[in-house]
Amino acid sequence: MGHDPWSELRDVAEGVRRSIETALHVTTPGTLEEAPEGRGLFALATHPWAKALKASPGDIASRAARVRPAPPFEPLRAEGPYINFQVNPASFSELVLASVRLMGDRYGTSPARTERVLLEHTSVNPTGPLHVGRARNPLLGDSLGRLLRYAGHPVQREYYVNDIGKQMVLLYWAVTNLKPTPEDEAEERVERRYVRLYQRANALLEKDPALGKEIESLIDRFEGGDGQLTRAIRAVGDGVLHRIVAVLTRLGITFDSFFWESDLILDGSVHRVIERLLPLSKEEDGAHYLDLSGFGLEGDAAKYFFVTRRGTSLYTTRDLAYHLRKMERCDRAINVLGEDQKLSFQRLKATFQLMGIDWAPETIYYAFVSLPEGRMSTRKGIVVYVDDLIDEAIERAFAEVSRRRADLSEPRRRAIAETIGLGALRYNIVRVQAEKAITFRWEDALNFEGNSAPFLQYAHARACSILAKAGDLSPGEPRLLLHPQEQRLLRWIAKFPSTVRDAADSRRVHVVASFASDFASQFNQFYRDCPVLTAEPPALRDARASLVDAARIVLHNGLDCLGVTAPREM
Repeated sequence: MGHDPWSELRDVAEGVRRSIETALHVTTPGTLEEAPEGRGLFALATHPWAKALKASPGDIASRAARVRPAPPFEPLRAEGPYINFQVNPASFSELVLASVRLMGDRYGTSPARTERVLLEHTSVNPTGPLHVGRARNPLLGDSLGRLLRYAGHPVQREYYVNDIGKQMVLLYWAVTNLKPTPEDEAEERVERRYVRLYQRANALLEKDPALGKEIESLIDRFEGGDGQLTRAIRAVGDGVLHRIVAVLTRLGITFDSFFWESDLILDGSVHRVIERLLPLSKEEDGAHYLDLSGFGLEGDAAKYFFVTRRGTSLYTTRDLAYHLRKMERCDRAINVLGEDQKLSFQRLKATFQLMGIDWAPETIYYAFVSLPEGRMSTRKGIVVYVDDLIDEAIERAFAEVSRRRADLSEPRRRAIAETIGLGALRYNIVRVQAEKAITFRWEDALNFEGNSAPFLQYAHARACSILAKAGDLSPGEPRLLLHPQEQRLLRWIAKFPSTVRDAADSRRVHVVASFASDFASQFNQFYRDCPVLTAEPPALRDARASLVDAARIVLHNGLDCLGVTAPREM
């Protein structure tokens, strides 16, 4: 066996399937499915062949079961219309644990692939603090990046810094022109101080037409390539971005590159896009747009404006330029986007087709996170910033750890609480399918018994505790691992690498979270049913300890795929 026992066993079973089809003289390929527990590893339905062979599925299964399978499969077994593929339990134990020993702590990773992936996520405007409603993007994006790397892809994780446009220019004006209030000056966090100034400037803008003209003038200078102004505006954005990145770093989220939108102005990329699009465009009140009605869009949605009446670019123009630059730097681009961006990217992809470009980024859309009180809204004051949520998560976890582990010193309880609190935040959001809305509730996130990070972390800590007590390990005798719960756990261990790879290929992070939760439950049942440290004979004890070690690796790497720390003690 190699790095992926389940897929390798399936490949052997597929060879047997082809032998069955040859023996039966059928041309329609059957579909091999995972068999229910207790009935083997795989099952092959014979219904598709009944008409061609003019026989009942049960009779066909009986005939097919006479085909001799390749090792390590035992003689095939017909059960009703199905052919079941079974492996000798002792051989299965040996095969799975040999794969884990071969890969060690890298078990679950796939061989290196050559396709370069550029994964863009987060990319929130550097105009204020990151709030919980947008936290799903970095958490989902970072976990997807981890999954892709486990699956063997070289991945570049990029943050697109939107430092151009009316919001950024207004923030720059506010920071350089408004006098901070005592409340502003008391706020140590620059992003919160800036957002107060921005809100004041926005209120002034609604009342003062002259300020609107001043902002427009700044935008014209910015887009005209005024390098000094560009650097000044970028410095304001950089101050906010630095704080956003610091908050994300607390959650274990990092980036390989930052791409500044303003560079697309300074290096002429946006101007070249405008020149390329003008011959394809129509004019309306001095502004230019593309008519995308031939690409499944209707009405106003089909009008894709890319130049204002003043001749300045729009976000859409710069987005096109950015993605043309992306195309040069990767084999596959993946964007993690809020569901409110669907129309924007439908237009972008249609524009590429209009330009004769046979390429488009892959888009993963997510629904937003809300609180029990409702959708996040800065204007209504219903907003929770991510750094506040992190602090609260750690404090709530500390209270729970203190209740459960009063025997530990406060510094140790604090360290464990940070691991649990941060893990709870990450897991509670990525465990839900991206397209489904989330209402964040503390009772779900910090539940030690259910589908939560603490539940998984506790299972990992338990495995570490068993291994610490077991001392130095020898492989023991894996062929003795015949208990039904040992076999169930081995089955789940065998499926881990292919589960991670398939989740990465389908971009479905929540699949790994679901697998990890179910795996922790299986491990807990094994711990309940199969004593490790007191097992006899010693060869069985060592084999069970080796099984615990394999489970530890799966729990650790499953959590790592999701960006959750696997503690050795809880």
